[in-house]
Amino acid sequence: MSTVKIERTFPHPPETVFAFVTQTEHLLDWWGPEGMGVKEHALDLSRPGDWSSTLVNAEGGLHKMSGQVVAIDPPRSVEFTWGWHDDQDERGQESRVRFEVEPDGHGGSHFRLIHSGLADDESAANHNHGWSSSLRKLDKLAGAA
Repeated sequence: MSTVKIERTFPHPPETVFAFVTQTEHLLDWWGPEGMGVKEHALDLSRPGDWSSTLVNAEGGLHKMSGQVVAIDPPRSVEFTWGWHDDQDERGQESRVRFEVEPDGHGGSHFRLIHSGLADDESAANHNHGWSSSLRKLDKLAGAA
């Protein structure tokens, strides 16, 4: 199993950053790699329960994922399961994503994304690319420091 870890610093307090990474209205602005948009969703990471989203790329290709929010400790962390769906809408191997937010000591926040339980190094590299691209959108939205 492989793990992806990505960190960012934002000039906003933890409560604001936590809202950006858990609440639907903010997630819709940055969720998914650059060049992709959210076509369908039940995307709310601010409470325990099911979530899902279907991304669409420029060629119209669809990419569905879903899971469950399994732990939430506002404004410090949220953890959720993650699984991609295939063309028959069958959910594949499950992994886990954790977002952690903590004060940076200067009025801003340190953000950490940990995606664990990925099948292998190739899967980790693909997820690292996707998350890095998505977080570039979050950087623009939230003004990374």
